[in-house]
Amino acid sequence: MTYDIDSLNEEQKKALYVTDGAILVTAGAGSGKTRLLTHRIAYLIKEKGVSPFNILAITFTNKAANEMRERVAGMVQGAENVWISTFHSMCAKILRMNIHNLDASYDNNFTIYSDSDTDRVIKQIQIEMDRTEDDKFKKNLTFHISNYKNNYNDLNTYKKENEFSRDIDEIVPAIVRYEEILRANNAVDFDDLLILTDRLFERCPEVLQHYADRFHYILVDEFQDTNKIQFDLVKKLASVHQNLFVVGDEDQCIYSWRGANFENIYHFKDNFQDVQVFKLERNYRSTKNILDTANLLIKNNKSRYAKNLWTEKDSGSEIVRRELNDEQEEADFVSRTIYSLVNNNGYTYKDFAILLRLNALTLPFEERLLAYNIPHKIFGGFKFYERAEIKNVLSYLRLFVNPKDEQAFLRIINFPKRGIGDSAISSLKKVALENNKSLLEACLNIENLTAERSIINKFSGFARIYTDLLSSYELEPLDEFTNDVIEKFGIKLAYQGKNEEDIDKLMNIDSLLASIQTFVQKNPSSGLNEYLESVSLVSDIDSFDESNNVTVATVHAVKGLEFKVVFVVGLEEKIFPISRAIGSEADMEEERRLMYVAITRAEENLYLTNCRTRFIYGKRDYMLPSRFLGELGYTNIKPKSTFFTERRETPSYSHDINSFKTQTTTFTKAKVDTSIYKVGQMVLHTKFGIGVIQSITGDGKCADIAFNGIGTKTLLLEIAPLKIIK
Repeated sequence: MTYDIDSLNEEQKKALYVTDGAILVTAGAGSGKTRLLTHRIAYLIKEKGVSPFNILAITFTNKAANEMRERVAGMVQGAENVWISTFHSMCAKILRMNIHNLDASYDNNFTIYSDSDTDRVIKQIQIEMDRTEDDKFKKNLTFHISNYKNNYNDLNTYKKENEFSRDIDEIVPAIVRYEEILRANNAVDFDDLLILTDRLFERCPEVLQHYADRFHYILVDEFQDTNKIQFDLVKKLASVHQNLFVVGDEDQCIYSWRGANFENIYHFKDNFQDVQVFKLERNYRSTKNILDTANLLIKNNKSRYAKNLWTEKDSGSEIVRRELNDEQEEADFVSRTIYSLVNNNGYTYKDFAILLRLNALTLPFEERLLAYNIPHKIFGGFKFYERAEIKNVLSYLRLFVNPKDEQAFLRIINFPKRGIGDSAISSLKKVALENNKSLLEACLNIENLTAERSIINKFSGFARIYTDLLSSYELEPLDEFTNDVIEKFGIKLAYQGKNEEDIDKLMNIDSLLASIQTFVQKNPSSGLNEYLESVSLVSDIDSFDESNNVTVATVHAVKGLEFKVVFVVGLEEKIFPISRAIGSEADMEEERRLMYVAITRAEENLYLTNCRTRFIYGKRDYMLPSRFLGELGYTNIKPKSTFFTERRETPSYSHDINSFKTQTTTFTKAKVDTSIYKVGQMVLHTKFGIGVIQSITGDGKCADIAFNGIGTKTLLLEIAPLKIIK
């Protein structure tokens, strides 16, 4: 993107030209806030002579931060000196340089624990408390650790204010133990990154003064998603120069469950003097029909600034609403629509998103997309860096940066298998405790410490390899060093079964190596510590790729993304809105904001679907259509006998957003002659292999096919990838 002020609309320009003081921009979905933010940074540098070194821009995802960096780099010289970062990355960087000023037990090589790392610590605490089988206690402790850290400075106060909470007398000492373990491991969790930085600024005013003096201008994106501590950090960093530019949209605040508080937008005026407010309502993403739908829905929320999205685009396609009998029919409808639009209307698979309220609803869509050979990706599922084989490699690397990291040590000490079981580890722990050493230090010095010969023999092999690699750790490039770690510890040899699972794991390790090579190329002056930090701060949205796949995702997972065609599925009471929101006005408003976010992901076409019955929570239930459909003016019309009841076409419900006149929408049919299929024929499916047609519906559109080793599948003959072989 080039620097072009004339590319901004009048409201954007008004916000751009006011450079000093506190400024709040309420920016609706798709209103060009990233363009405004990047142009503001360039404007400060080019027109106002501000040094890039004195500008801080904060956003919520690495993806957004990277996009901002790339855009600014295309506009001005010296863009690399602008500090563009997520909150967590910013805090990690500040702590790397200053954490010892806050707590001498930490050093700047601390490890950032992922959710799975903290889960292992909690399991360790459960063992110590003899509560290993109590899943409710584990969930309760996990909640209280985060709740305490984000909302309280004093544990005694926390205990008093939560005195009626379940197991609180055991929870409080468990929290103390949790923090002891992290400190002993020279580790912090995600909450600590924010909390410790805030605490650092409070207890070490000279550190705060350094950063507050440096940043003459601060910009914050997605301000509605800030929590109490993030807002406090922003206020402290802006305390000297008072030049703070925040952009947010309370209508898109969907993360209150993790502490986000959209009321920070309202409180902004209370914390800064002479705040100027600008409103961005012009949308550049969606058609008029989609925006009218979004506006109609969100106006039902009371806690918001009044705004109305508009566009210069035409009305576009009408919104389509379908009611299906069950989740299988719903998945068939979505699959067939995608197939038709790709084959007849020029769309590609990456243009589509299937958005759900709950991950539990993905399975029917996965199964049907697979059955019809439609490429897809479950977004927000099992993360690459959370896969066991990847975590094993990363744990080895972590030990070279932070030798105190006992969670990493325990993960890999018997991987690949070295005959080191619980008994040997217990013996090593005893030796480490007696000699006041970490587990790794005890392992590396095992031959010089008092231990049984059998224990020495078990750990000495690992110690020799580690010591050998340590000598080259800071001399070799990161990608070469990682290769050496994998080879000398025999990591790939653990996956030599040659079955599909092992091959997949080896390919994942190769993908990791490729990513490290890319990191080295893009960050030649950075080392292993910086790489591990970048990995630890990866979020779901950062892993999104634009390969030619249909995206299947929760609405939470795709905030910030956009697609030409969006299906919002599962629009039933107790699902969307979710059951726990019923009876709470605040929670219901958040559910409505979530629906608003789902609608505003769509650029050209929007489909809304619900089912009459659904198998959920262990049984099949009759479902009521979501109240959000009612708020959009849709009323249920008793359908004729449907394609899915008698294997014929379902009726379509759509409406003109202004008149709500019910109309009929039909498919553009794929040109497939289904009359060629007969009962008893043998067919070949690209995914399921060979099958025999057992029955065909009276209209010839659908067949039950028995596949060898898989079972009977009911498929739409128009789109199923079948070939008659007999």
